Formats: sequence, structure tokens, C-alpha cells
Amino acid sequence: MQRLCDEVIALIIHELEDPTALTLVCKRFHQVSRDPYVRAHYFLARYGRINAMFWALGRGKLLNETVIDILFNSGAHVSRYLLQVAIHHFYRGNSHFIKTPWVRSIYPSVFSYFQKVAAEMFDNEVPVGKHEDDGSKFHAFLKDSRHSLQMREKHWEEIRDLFQRYKDPLMSQLPTALAFEPRLLPYAEANGFRMETKYRNFVFRKMFEKPPLNTADRSEEIVCRVRELKRLDPRMFVSRTVAAEVCMEAKLNESAYRALKILDRSGDLLFPLPTLVTDLIKLFVKSRSITNQSTTNNLRQLYSDFPTGDLTVRTVMLLTVFLCDGLPQPPSPLATAKSKLQNLNLLPMTRQDLVFMLTNPFIEKPQYILDYAREEMDMSVKAIKDLIHEVVVLCLGVGSKGRTLKRLTELFGLKEFVAEAAVQHYTLSIADLPPLEDEQACAAYEAPLCPDYSNTKASRGSSSAGSTYQRSFNGPSNAEHLGVNEASGLSSAGTIGQDTLSTMIRQDEMTPTRSRRRSYYYNMYNNDVQAKLNYPLDFVQVGKWVKDTYPPDSPIMAVFFTHAVINNNSTVSKTLLHSYLPTPEPNCPVARVPITLKHFKLLAHLGRAPNFCLYHEIELGAEFYFSEEDYLSKQTPVVETRQHGKHKTKDVKKETSPATVSHSLCQADPSSSTPPRTSRKRPRRSTVVVVTSYAIVESDDENAMVTVMTMQAKKRRVESNLQRWIKHLSALLTEEQRKYKEKRRRLERITPPDSKLRVNKTEFHKSLATHLRSLRKVDHDKRKQLYGPDAPEKTTVRFAVEASAERGPVHQASGYGGNAAYGNLQCDGNRPLCPPGNILTRPAVPTPQIRCDY
Repeated sequence: MQRLCDEVIALIIHELEDPTALTLVCKRFHQVSRDPYVRAHYFLARYGRINAMFWALGRGKLLNETVIDILFNSGAHVSRYLLQVAIHHFYRGNSHFIKTPWVRSIYPSVFSYFQKVAAEMFDNEVPVGKHEDDGSKFHAFLKDSRHSLQMREKHWEEIRDLFQRYKDPLMSQLPTALAFEPRLLPYAEANGFRMETKYRNFVFRKMFEKPPLNTADRSEEIVCRVRELKRLDPRMFVSRTVAAEVCMEAKLNESAYRALKILDRSGDLLFPLPTLVTDLIKLFVKSRSITNQSTTNNLRQLYSDFPTGDLTVRTVMLLTVFLCDGLPQPPSPLATAKSKLQNLNLLPMTRQDLVFMLTNPFIEKPQYILDYAREEMDMSVKAIKDLIHEVVVLCLGVGSKGRTLKRLTELFGLKEFVAEAAVQHYTLSIADLPPLEDEQACAAYEAPLCPDYSNTKASRGSSSAGSTYQRSFNGPSNAEHLGVNEASGLSSAGTIGQDTLSTMIRQDEMTPTRSRRRSYYYNMYNNDVQAKLNYPLDFVQVGKWVKDTYPPDSPIMAVFFTHAVINNNSTVSKTLLHSYLPTPEPNCPVARVPITLKHFKLLAHLGRAPNFCLYHEIELGAEFYFSEEDYLSKQTPVVETRQHGKHKTKDVKKETSPATVSHSLCQADPSSSTPPRTSRKRPRRSTVVVVTSYAIVESDDENAMVTVMTMQAKKRRVESNLQRWIKHLSALLTEEQRKYKEKRRRLERITPPDSKLRVNKTEFHKSLATHLRSLRKVDHDKRKQLYGPDAPEKTTVRFAVEASAERGPVHQASGYGGNAAYGNLQCDGNRPLCPPGNILTRPAVPTPQIRCDY
């Protein structure tokens, strides 16, 4: 470091934020840092020519007369407004926006020299009185811009001199000034201002803004401003975003809307305005704002100026006529509706129009439309009935149409038809889900029924990768005909939305500039955001109506419950999963929808974590089913006896379990003259276990074999539902672990050896591994209550007796949850399963294979 030249040391100082520590290393560094040239160029190198003087004035101890001269001669920008603010701040004047010491750290003699040199640059024309500085004049000009040209006190020539002669940048409020006077742009750019494209929408919004005190026609003035700004900077043009916001105020801000149409006719827009209006109206086909009267009137105005034959636009305009919820009923509603349709040129109406309107989420009272179809369209009773059948099937896929379905089913008696249609059109299986290899499609998949309205994606109704599989599953859906082409809204000219011009200007002005990164541009509870939701304010979910109408073990309930599990419909206010699985209360039994292993398999395919209420239901003792077919089937399962080897069936004797003996008969008093009652409860099917005996008929060891099998039968007990859930969920977890290992090996083969590989487990895998431990703990606690505190961790022993032609005993042990599925044998810890002796090992008797699965 001692051998470095002074120029290199100066370059090192220029790169440091605070070179104080470096200057204290040695005397040579300290001498280099005290050089006026090094100090002046330190500010020029770090802050640039525009801001160098401002930051230098804040480091008063580093300034002297020589440093100030070098800064002036090196091109540091000094404006009259900077000098005025420095004078006000140094002499404790009006400088409210500066909260630091700044120029007060400069020595008075040095500041006097700076004041003298800077004042000579402007011929000593530096007003320092209150509200006489250039910033106050510029602020007054912005206030006068709300008035007409004749009422303004500050003219643009005076503001032009501030930029041209006195070199005032005034960059903070310059985008707002350009909205009223675009001719200031070249003078501001000469002082270092650079117009960024992020200000484009804000500038044009302020151009089209309706002033509160000016009611005159401003269309020509707006057109001139737009053309002038576009001429000065080709990057500044009216985007589709701003144009859509102006169209949303067609009735309120007529001057801006008229100016927009003039710009469209003259070719000053980069897009055709009729296409923009068409795309804008399409956004309201499933938007809550369609129920607002001001929005309805605005859409009618847009459609009258730019008529189109688009099917979605036609549906929106029909909704503005027939959507009368919350509005006063006219004296003759059918005649009023017909006159509105004539004014909008929407006659004649078709059957397809009726279907689209009746399946819209915001039409909850279909009687008004059905009356119009019967009276004005002369539809027969059979045609209306066929229409209702089609509408009911489509409404099942619209989650908020519970009231509509209730009215239609009660009016036309379609309860059985709805149940059959739901099972026929919406039954889900693993084959209907996206491929397992497409992880993005699995993550974005949404089941057609029971959408979760707490999810923002479902609330907005945006398309996802899973929607493709949904349409292919349900066939051509109504959303395909009414969907908005999102690609047209994502062009280079900007996206369009439902916000008005005033709303977006208010959002821009209310957002704090100093804490912008900590502020939310949208508030989820804001009225403007709630108006964009795709469901009504007060609605009944279709799944809730199905639960109140049909029994819990019906096929339609199984279909809806499967969709609710996939979509995780567990909102706090209008929950479906908690409604299907209510919390049990003492002395008040409630009907619950059965859960099946199929639900977990579907979630495993999609990689989603099951809802907690499913695990909680298993802990409460939910019945185990592989699928809904197990409890929907009405046929009694046929028990088939397995035959092994060449043994004949007639040589095998059937012995029933002693568990069928009545407990009352065993304790009857023998001295009583009255015989005991032979009536008893019918034993459970699972307790009647058929034990296969392999003793040869009329053999000497027959009694011994019967004794052994009787001892084993006494020790049998039924496998609980919780244990069956644990067994099959453990197998499912093993499958997830296998898929995870395969995925990891596959990625390791294509990953470079020097890179770090990290493979994440699916949410289903992590959730199942966590809750399966809890289920095993619950099962262990229950066994402690039954067998005492000395119960082993796993006392449930799987005991299977299989015929084998081989001779000799075979004793095999496998992990918990093996393939044996015959009976259960209770044993304690280390005792052998079979009693000692050679009863089962005689060569003359076919030895059974005993397999224990711990």
C-alpha cells in the first residue's frame, strides 16, 4: 500500500462509502484525502453531476472555497431552487422537508462563499422571501392546473423559465406537471430529468382525470396534450390499461371518454378501441360488479357506442336487463325487459341465451327468466322442462348456485334427476386427474364441484393448468364459450381491468412513497376488490344444499365429498368439509359422510396434504372403506373358502367361533325351572370367523387338533377400524417413499456431480408421515385402556393359517401391515405363538403355515 501512487489511493477513496477509517491508517493516506481535488471528485464519482453539490453541502467539514470552485468548474449542477433551499435551511428559514443538519454543518465563511458564487450565476436574482422560492411557484402551478386556462394565475412560460434559465430540476412533482403541460419535458430533460416508462400510466391518468371544479368540455384539450407528449417522447402513449379505465367512466367523465374516441378515430391509439371495449365487457360475465347499477348503465353506454356480435358480450348485456336482484320490481317486468332488449338490439332471444343466463352465478331467481321464455318466446312445457334439465346439470358445477338448484328442484321435482346427473357427470377417479409426471398440472388442478372460495385463485376465476383436464372430464363446458381470451389482454399495450380511472388515481396518490414496499396496493376487504369476485355477496354453496337435501351415505354425497376433499373446501364461514364431518356431541348423534382410502389416494396423486378433519375423523373411529362402492353396494359379499393343493372340500370341517355363544346362556341358573331365553343379539359378521381345521376325519389326533384350534379361537379378536386405517395408510406411505426415492435417483443421474441436489417431498408425503405417528399413538393409548399399562407397543399380531403341502413347521415374521388378512391373535410380547409339542408337526398331517406380522 505504501508503494501505491496518489491517483490509485484517490480511486480507492472514491469507492468507499465512508473513507474515514482509511484516512487514519497513515499520514500519507490522510494527506491524499485532504487534497481538494480528491474531495471534489469523490462527490462527483459517487453521486453524479446532478446530485454532487447536494451531497457535498451535507458534508460541511470537507468543504472549503477550493472544493466549491472545483465542483462548479467540474460541471456539478446547481439550480436556483437548490440555492434558495440552502439559504432557508442555513438561516433557520422555511425548509420543512429537510430533517437533517445538512448545510448547517458548513462553516459560515465557506457557506457565504458558496452563496456568493451561486448567486452570481443567476445575476443575483434569487428571491428568498416566504413563498417566493421556485418550489412554491411550481406547487402553485400544479394547483392552478385544475382550473381552465382563463382562470390560471401561473402560466406555463413562467414555469418554463424555472427549468430553462434557473436550471430547476423539480423532479419529484414533474410527472404530475407533464400531465397538464407536456411542453416542459425537453427543458426538464436538459436539467437531468429522465422520463421512465413506469410513470406512463400515471401521467395519462392525470391527463384524463375529471377536475372537480371544471365542468366545461375538455376533450380537445386532452387530445392536444396526448399528441404533444407522444411527439416529444415516443415511449409515452395511451395504454390499454388507461383506456379501459377511461371507458369505465363513460357516463361520469364524458370529456375523457369523448377524447378517447377522437384519438381512436385519428389513429393516435396503438389498438382499436372497439376491440378494447369488447374485451372489457367480457370481464363482467362473472363479476360481482355486474349487480351495481352504475356499472350496468356504463356497460350499456359502451355497448351502444361499440356494438358487437360476440357471444360473451351478448350474455353480459342480457344480464344487465334480467338481473334485478335488490332493485325495485317494475309494474310490468316482462314488458320492461322487452323494451330494454329492443333498445340494445338484442332481440330475438335464443335458447342458448337462456342457458347462459340461468347458469350465471348472479342469477339466483330464475322464475323471471322462465316467465319471459313462456310468455314472450312461446316455449312449450316440454321445451322448458328440457331446458331446466340442462340448466340443473350445469349449475352443479357452479359452486354458488345452491339457491337456484333448490328452487328448480322444488318447482319441477328433480331431486332424483339431480342425484343421477351428479354421479353420471362428476364422478372422479385417478384416471381423470392430470398425469403424475406433470407436477404443475397436479398442483393447479381444481375439481369441478365444491370450489374453495377462500382461495384467491378460485375467487378470481382465473384459468389454470388443471382446467384443461376439468373440461376434458366434463365435456364442453359453459366456461369455454364465455371465457375471456386472456392473451388479448396481455399485449404490449398493457392489461385491462375493471377499475375506474378515479379509483386508480386514488390508489396512486394514497400509496405512501417512503414506505411503499411495506404497503399493500390492494386491500382484500376493499369494496373495489370485493366487486371483482365471481360469486354473489350472500350465496348458498351447492355442496351445502346437497348435504341438507340428501342422506350422507348417498351416491351424490360421495361425489361432492370427494370434490370437497380435493379442493380442500374448509373455509371458516361457509365450510363444506366441517359440514360433511360435523363434530359429534354427547347424546346427539349426527350423520357423517364416510371417508374412504380412495380420498387419500387421490390426494397422493396430486401431492396435496389432506385436511386435518380427515385424520380427526379416523381418530374418532371412522369406518374403513376402500372406496364409496363399499358402502353404496347393496349386495351381501360372498365368503369363498380358499382351497389349497389337492385336498377335497369334504375333508375340511367347518367350526364356528365360540364368540357366537350367548353370554346370558352361560350364566343361566341350572336350578331354575324356567328355561333361559334363547333370544339373543345377532353377532357381528366380523366376529363369526370360520376356522379351517386340517385334521383328518376319524383320526386319533382329531380331539387334540380341535383343542388347539379352540384355544386359538378364544384368543381371536376383531381388527379395529383404526388399525385398518393405520395398516393401509402405512402401505400408502411406503409407496410415497418409493416414489420419492425413484425421483431422487432419477434426478441424481442428470445432475452434475459437483452441484448440490435437493429433492422436496410432496405435501401429502410430509402430512401423512406426521399424522400416521399420531394415529399409532392413539391406537396404543386405546390398547392401554383395554389391556393395562403393560400393553406392548404393537400387540396386534396378524395370524394367518394357510394350507401347505410341505411338511414341517414354518414360522415367519414380517413388519406391521403385511399381506396376511385373516384373523388377529392376541399374544403378549415374547411368548411363542403356538403351544409347545409336536401336534402340528406330525408328518402324516399337512402342516399349516403360520405367519405372524408384527
